[in-house]
Amino acid sequence: MSDKLLSAIGPQGIATLTLNRPAIHNAFDDELVSLLSEQLIALDANPTVRAVIVSGRGRSFSAGADLNWMQSMVNASRDENIQDSLRLATLMRTLNYLSKPTIARINGAAFGGGVGLAACCDIAIAADTAQFGLTEVRLGLAPAVISPYVFRKIGEQAARRYFVTGEVFSAEKAVRLGLIHETVPAERLDEAVQRQVALILQAGPEAVRYCKQLTFAVAGHDATQQQQLDQQTAAMIAELRISGEGQEGLRSFLDKRAPQWATKAGRNRE
Repeated sequence: MSDKLLSAIGPQGIATLTLNRPAIHNAFDDELVSLLSEQLIALDANPTVRAVIVSGRGRSFSAGADLNWMQSMVNASRDENIQDSLRLATLMRTLNYLSKPTIARINGAAFGGGVGLAACCDIAIAADTAQFGLTEVRLGLAPAVISPYVFRKIGEQAARRYFVTGEVFSAEKAVRLGLIHETVPAERLDEAVQRQVALILQAGPEAVRYCKQLTFAVAGHDATQQQQLDQQTAAMIAELRISGEGQEGLRSFLDKRAPQWATKAGRNRE
C-alpha cells in the first residue's frame, strides 16, 4: 500500500485509517481516494473488525483536494471530471454506509472533502483547535459530492449559509451545528475517542450493524438511492469545473491570486 494512507488493526478489532500526507495537510488526490475506498471495503468484510477510526497525521485532519490533483483537472473534459468526481462519491458513500461503526478523530483543520469525511462517520470528535470550512465556493465550485452527508448533519438553514459563504468556523460552532458530536482539548482527543470505542465494544456486533441499518431506514435513504444521487452531484461539479467561473477559480488558486470576481468585489467596496 502507498504510504499516503496508514492502516492498522489494533487490539479487540479496532481499525485505524490515518491520512498520511501531513506536509500538504492530508489533502486528497485520486490515489488516496482509491486507497481509502479499498481499505474501507476490506475492513467492512473483515469479521474481526469491530470499529473503524479515521484520522489524519500531523496538524490537520484533511484540507480536501490537493493542489496537483486540482491542477490535473483544470484541462480535463466533462466526462473525465464526472468520473473523477464519482471516485470521491464512491469513497463518501462507502464510508457513510459502512456496516461497522465509524469514528472521525478530527485532529486538526477539516475543509471541503475533509468535512465530508467527518460528516460520513457515525461519531465525530474534534480537537478544540480544529477549524472547518466548506470553501469550494471561493473557487467557483460547490461542495456537491459531499453535500448529502453534510446537509443531513447541519440541516438546510446552516447549509444555505455555509455552502454559499465558504466561511471558516470553529470546532465549538461545528458542535452547535451538529456536524460533530464533541470537542475536547487536543491532548485529550485520544481519550475521548477511546471512551466511544469502549462503549462500542460493550455492544453486540450484530446489534450495532442492525442499528446502523435502522437509522438509515428511518431517515429514508440507503446506499442504492445515494448512488443515484451521486450521478447528479458528480455531473454538477463537473459542469462547474469546466465552466468559465470554475476555470478562473481553479487557475487563480494555482496562481495564488484572487479570482476576478473577488477582485471586482474589492474594487466595488472602495
